[in-house]
Amino acid sequence: MKILITGGCGFIGANLAFQLKQLGGYELVIIDNETLGKREYVEGSGAKVHIGDIRDKDLLVKLMDGVDAVVHLAADTRVMDSIEDPQFNFDVNVVGTFNILTAMREAGVKRIINASTGGAILGEVEPPVNEDMLPNPLSPYGAAKLCAEGYLSAFTGSYGFNAVSLRFSNVYGPRSYHKGSVVAEFFKRILNGEELIVYGDGEQTRDYVYIDDLCDGIVQGLTRDVSGPYQLGTGRGISINQLIDMMREVAGADYKVLTRHEPDRAGEILRSYCDISKAQKTLGYDPKMVLEQGLSETWDWFKTTHSTS
Repeated sequence: MKILITGGCGFIGANLAFQLKQLGGYELVIIDNETLGKREYVEGSGAKVHIGDIRDKDLLVKLMDGVDAVVHLAADTRVMDSIEDPQFNFDVNVVGTFNILTAMREAGVKRIINASTGGAILGEVEPPVNEDMLPNPLSPYGAAKLCAEGYLSAFTGSYGFNAVSLRFSNVYGPRSYHKGSVVAEFFKRILNGEELIVYGDGEQTRDYVYIDDLCDGIVQGLTRDVSGPYQLGTGRGISINQLIDMMREVAGADYKVLTRHEPDRAGEILRSYCDISKAQKTLGYDPKMVLEQGLSETWDWFKTTHSTS
C-alpha cells in the first residue's frame, strides 16, 4: 500500500512512518513544509520526502500518483495561535484539507485518514466526549477542524470516499521535542530549570494518549472500510495538577519542578476526556500504555535528546 502522509516529518508523522516501516508492506511518501517537523526526523524510515505545502494544490496532484491512501496530519494546531490569526488557521486547515480532497478525487484516490480533534470541535461539554455530541467550537481552530470534517463527510457521500476523521486527544511521547504541547513543553522546562506555567487553578482535565497507541489507531483506520469521526484517547481525564505530580515523580530528585500560575486563557476547554467505545468496537482500537509508564519513557527520550542538542 502506497501512503501519502501530509505533515509527515512532524511528531505523529515521524512515529507513524517508523511504525509502518516496522510493519512492512507500505511505501511511504511525505509532504511537509518543515515549519515544525524536519526531514531528518524521518531519516531511516524509508519514506520519500517532498518539502512543500498543502496549500499548493498542483504539488498535491503530482504526489497523488499511485497513492492508495492519504494520512492527513498537516495542520496549524495551536488554539491560541488560531485566535490571534484565524485567517492563517483557515487557510491551512480548511483550504489545505479541501486541496487534498480535490487532488485525491482527481487522481482517483478514495481513502483518507484525517487528524481531527474532539475537545476543540465540541466546546465546553460534560465529558466524556463522544462522536454523537453536537459541535460548538470555541476557537477558530475548532471551527476549522469541524469544517474539514464536514468536507470529508461530503466527499464520502458525493464521491464514495472512505474518509475517517480521527479525533485525537492530547498526544505525547518520543520525537516530540519540537512540539509546544503540554507534556513536551513541561519536560523541556524541567530540563532547563524553568517554571511550569499553569493557566488557572490547574484543575482543567485532558485525555493523554501515548503516540504508539495513537499510531495503532491510524493503522487500524487504514485497513478498514469505514468513514466518519472516531475518538482516539484513553477514556481517562487527568488534571494539569495530577500531570505535574506524575512528571515530578518521573523526573526524580535531581530536577526541581516549580510552577507559576497565570490567568485562564479564552478559548480553552476546561474539562475534556473521551469515550473511545466506538473506536474500540469498529476499528479494534486498544490503547495499552498507562500514563505513568508513558511519561517515564517520554522523559527518558527527552533527557537523551536534550543532552545531545
